[in-house]
Amino acid sequence: MVTTFLSRKAMVEYLAEIAWETDVWVAEDATHLIHFNGEYLLQPYKLDRDLGTE
Repeated sequence: MVTTFLSRKAMVEYLAEIAWETDVWVAEDATHLIHFNGEYLLQPYKLDRDLGTE
């Protein structure tokens, strides 16, 4: 999940509500993605069909 904000100032108002293991993108700093700690950064998830099991 990615949460988006127009500015860091707007993000600060919601910091306590942002779910752990999600990412935040701020429009005023569009080349940076903030990852709220967790095992994985944004990446494709493997589905059972991708692993050869059904």
